[in-house]
Amino acid sequence: MSGISDETPGKGSAAAAGGGEFSIYTDGGCSGNPGPGGWAYVILTPGESGPLVCAEEAGGESWTTNNRMELSAVIEALKKVKTLPGNESRISSAKITIYTDSQYVQKGITEWIHTWKLKGWRNSNKSPVKNQDLWQDLDSLAGALPLVWQWVKGHAGNKYNEKCDAMVQNIIHGLSLQNN
Repeated sequence: MSGISDETPGKGSAAAAGGGEFSIYTDGGCSGNPGPGGWAYVILTPGESGPLVCAEEAGGESWTTNNRMELSAVIEALKKVKTLPGNESRISSAKITIYTDSQYVQKGITEWIHTWKLKGWRNSNKSPVKNQDLWQDLDSLAGALPLVWQWVKGHAGNKYNEKCDAMVQNIIHGLSLQNN
């Protein structure tokens, strides 16, 4: 997965915000399914005059699925939040809320994953769970962090969800140009 990162200290940092609270917005998408796809996240901390962006990143793959990109966005965001400067020792007690417009991700990690693991990574049809590699990565990351999962309606005017969507569309556009 390739990625484009923007971690500008002037935007805000975990250390400046106390390292205790994070809001993470994620999105993923594809042009075609499968097709060229992108993922993106924005990590925010509280500031005196509103949220501060402490990190944002986007990446993608030339041939993938929408669900893989939705999962990748969350995985990459959680990897990043664990390594933000000044936050390494406080991450286990931080309040982290993940906002996703993917019910697949939100329900998968909060409801379905427990049954999948009990059934040897099989779904209700006894077929292997799709994207098992990513679900296992997400499960490992999520199990080590104090997370709250919040579904948000996509394309409904939420500032940071829309920002992630725009970043995803830029990645998909760039990959589409490369593929032609």
